[in-house]
Amino acid sequence: MKVIDHINQAKDTLFSFEILPPLKGKSIQSIFDSIDPLMEFKPSFINVTYHREEYLYKKRENGLLEKVTMRKRPGTVGICAAIINKYDVEAVPHLICGGFSKEETENALIDLQFLGIDNVLALRGDSIKTESTFRPHPDGHEFAVDLVHQINEMNQGKYLMEEVSMAPTDFCVGVAGYPEKHFESMNLKTDLHYLKQKVDAGADYIVTQMFFDNQKYMEFVNACRAADINVPIIPGIKPIKSMRHISFLPKFFHIDFPEDLGNELLKCKSDKDVDQLGIEWATQQCRELKEFGVPCLHFYTMSNSNSVQQILKGI
Repeated sequence: MKVIDHINQAKDTLFSFEILPPLKGKSIQSIFDSIDPLMEFKPSFINVTYHREEYLYKKRENGLLEKVTMRKRPGTVGICAAIINKYDVEAVPHLICGGFSKEETENALIDLQFLGIDNVLALRGDSIKTESTFRPHPDGHEFAVDLVHQINEMNQGKYLMEEVSMAPTDFCVGVAGYPEKHFESMNLKTDLHYLKQKVDAGADYIVTQMFFDNQKYMEFVNACRAADINVPIIPGIKPIKSMRHISFLPKFFHIDFPEDLGNELLKCKSDKDVDQLGIEWATQQCRELKEFGVPCLHFYTMSNSNSVQQILKGI
């Protein structure tokens, strides 16, 4: 069942989760262990992230360094298939531009279709850690809107090999939105312009970047509607869990903590203090967002379900 169908048929606020694939060499059991405690809340879908390749340098016998490409968290498609098989819940793989040619993207989508996976989240993706700016594959897509276009064309039966007649796919496509704007955009108006392009290209719904100020989400929704962006907008919720998150989350995700939250975080002396505050803050966020009428609450669990479990019990 498609994510958009879940939303359209829902009589109350839905729940969904996002998980990380395990590091290469680790068992999928870690994924099941993080999902099991959350199944009592009947998630409508579970997102599985995809991560860019990284470059490692290995020293050869002649003393020279060899540049080696490695993906530390492979297995997104396989994990999605395992989730569907074990839990009978929709799995949504992230599909990114970075590191993939158009043909590789097409082949990945064909594999997903064969597995009966008909939901994808289309993202540009981050730059490689060792590069300051995003560089697309020479034969790939530079922007998420181009990826959405390719998926939509496949939904119409248009593949890269035009001379071959192929059955159309039927993917439901989600895209990302940024209540505090994407850090590369000049301003929010520009960011909304690009978001509308993704929706016009065929996106069915939007999932937002994490935020900690509900007012910013509400203003974002209103700005989207004013810009004629009328698809469902799902808020992304991330519980703060550790002292490290106090500086890491604003720096890495380019977001702000509201003043009230910042004042409380300054009082925290340990990870335990931050974790408890994170649960309390996110619980209040979710209550307000439910009252606002959001279609779904999407939790960035990062494969750690304890906080999310307590938040869901609290709402």
